[in-house]
Amino acid sequence: MQTTIRSAISFDGIGLHSGRPARLTIRPAVVNRGIWFKRTDVDLGDTMIPARWDNVVRSPLCTLIQNRAGVSVSTVEHVMAALAGCGVHNALVEIDGPEAPILDGSSVPFVRGILNVGLRAQGAPVRAIEILKPVTVETQGGWARLSPSKTGQGLDMVFRIDFADAAIGVQEKHLNLANGTFVRELSDCRTFCRASDVDAMQKAGKALGGTYENAVVVDGDKVLSPGGFRHADEAVRHKMLDALGDLALAGAPILGLYEGHKAGHAMTNALLHALFADAQAWRFVDCDAATAATLPGAGVVLDEIPAVA
Repeated sequence: MQTTIRSAISFDGIGLHSGRPARLTIRPAVVNRGIWFKRTDVDLGDTMIPARWDNVVRSPLCTLIQNRAGVSVSTVEHVMAALAGCGVHNALVEIDGPEAPILDGSSVPFVRGILNVGLRAQGAPVRAIEILKPVTVETQGGWARLSPSKTGQGLDMVFRIDFADAAIGVQEKHLNLANGTFVRELSDCRTFCRASDVDAMQKAGKALGGTYENAVVVDGDKVLSPGGFRHADEAVRHKMLDALGDLALAGAPILGLYEGHKAGHAMTNALLHALFADAQAWRFVDCDAATAATLPGAGVVLDEIPAVA
């Protein structure tokens, strides 16, 4: 059944790209509300932004959502992944600035906060999106696809990346995200970048809040961030984390198979546009108890959070 958090939880940090301090607070929401963001620093007009695929505005390096009044929040993918991965269906996310705090570059601080306050069942079935036929988008050598489930177990994900830097190289991973897999396998995986890109991003006004503590920076075969990778394949795991957060903007859990090859935020959002443009490719279903038990976050407990540095 649907859930929300038991009580509000706040997170303080800086935005990865803006470098601006921000406080983000997740609050409970009523049944069937979904996930909404609210800009508490905006005094006039519409400050509410539904966390939906059709509110995404193209933005380099992150996911940005914007309402019809032009009020926006950027870098929402990590908190969206945490909400989806912990099985939170209804929540209000308040933020006092234009960008969500990056924290340690992963979703694990959000996950820890959510599981510490706990979840409250809301007495209504979860409505999910079942994929009925393959939908694919391609661009610049990469592609992303949603297909009907081959396992009947919630959401499967396959992701492949290919970077010239030997510290990353070619990585591929396949996970079924049922029963807390996100929390155990993906939640602590941080955003990453190449040292050669850092100067260019900062000259372009991006990554102004980036440090070796909230991103993994690589240079050829070297990892410059203290402590190195948390997992040998942390890079592809983080791409999967991002994909779950971006897929959560569908507005409901997805039952199917997601495959990404050199995919990113814009491609996953384009995939959702393609999916919802084809009424024969999907349908809403109310999850029975067996199906709900295969969704990300079902049955997750605090002890499943990885021990991170």
